[in-house]
Amino acid sequence: MIMSRTPTTAQFHQKNKILNDKYLLGDEIGKGAYGRVCKGLDSENGDFVAIKQVSLENILPEDLASIMQEIDLLKNLNHKNIVKYLDSFKTKSHLHIILEYIENGSLASIIKPNKFGAFPESLVAVYISQVLEGLVYLHEQGVIHRDIKGANILTTKEGLVKLADFGVATKLTEADVNTDSVVGTPYWMAPEVIVMSGVSAASDIWSMGCTVIELLTCVPPYYDLQPMTALYRIVEEEHPPIPEIASPLLADFLRQCFRKDAKLRPDAKTLLQHPWIQNSRRPQGKLRNPSVELIQIDDKKMEDKSVAPIEELASKSISDGVSVSFWLNVVFCY
Repeated sequence: MIMSRTPTTAQFHQKNKILNDKYLLGDEIGKGAYGRVCKGLDSENGDFVAIKQVSLENILPEDLASIMQEIDLLKNLNHKNIVKYLDSFKTKSHLHIILEYIENGSLASIIKPNKFGAFPESLVAVYISQVLEGLVYLHEQGVIHRDIKGANILTTKEGLVKLADFGVATKLTEADVNTDSVVGTPYWMAPEVIVMSGVSAASDIWSMGCTVIELLTCVPPYYDLQPMTALYRIVEEEHPPIPEIASPLLADFLRQCFRKDAKLRPDAKTLLQHPWIQNSRRPQGKLRNPSVELIQIDDKKMEDKSVAPIEELASKSISDGVSVSFWLNVVFCY
């Protein structure tokens, strides 16, 4: 006679990899600098979650401090366009960070050639308007993201954008005085970050401009160059190349993001009023007339004779140097 055997609770937990007596560990969905991210299931309410696992083996104290800083930042953030922190705990070998699960993944993964490829400009505007909403909130909280790029912008199945990966984010008060390190990803870096003249909220605006180009062309500016050469070009050239396919309004939007002097870059709240963004918020076929309700920018603050007035650009059809130093201190975060 064959006896059936019911697994014990301990055997069940081991088989199903239950963490902290609550979270069922699923498949790996991503990897980062410090570990991996897995899909998980909250056994108490049935919600899917993202479990960021950080190996504590041989981790440097400063790296662990950076991760704990990310947790502290996320705990205090609450906005529809920011990935939500849920929980964190340590086991013997890992630190586990529980975040809301964003089913569509990152924009960088969606634009891969084997998926959807480059986005049309209208869709880029829809996504970037939400990125700006998230940045307005972050900057009002005194937080700089410092690594805005397609890989750190997640979307839900409804198309809602969520900014993620706050591993190198920092408080504004800390960043303004800390100019002896360079963090971020080379092709998205603002010039003031590269030369260590002081990071600010405006640095996120530059990186967002690079992200616009990434979503429109599948690669960020200067991606055909080696990182060190790209960094040199970012600092020495007036601004990154504007894609030829960009409409006049988008070209103006990008030039605003790429103002060399960080103090002259519009903030996120101002850019939300730019006609290129405002048009994305209208139903298709009912775009705002680009010759009216133009962005209001202080002429004295934003004076730049090399850039055509936005009124001139808006009247057209939508279809239509500091030296680099301290190179040895640059830290590349891919």
